Amino acid sequence: MSETIKLKAEDRAENKNPRQLRSEGLLPATIYGKGMDSKSIQINAHEFNMAFKNAKDATYEISVGKEKFSTKVQEAQIQYSNNAVLNVEFKLV
Repeated sequence: MSETIKLKAEDRAENKNPRQLRSEGLLPATIYGKGMDSKSIQINAHEFNMAFKNAKDATYEISVGKEKFSTKVQEAQIQYSNNAVLNVEFKLV
């Protein structure tokens, strides 16, 4: 059984590009799944990196305001020169 990790997220700031978000310690991410429009969010990069490093197959419960999404990491875009996560796609489970 995989563990469940809770993450708080916010709707992604439309006025900032991904590089600006990352410089502020935030990670651009997307949630998608059957029966929903994809949702662009931003999460704390350090929190996600620590969780992802220790439990790649975990279930992530993501809270965005009053909404909760139970997800798995579908894809994490990683910069191989420094192992930094650049972007994450979460898929509903």
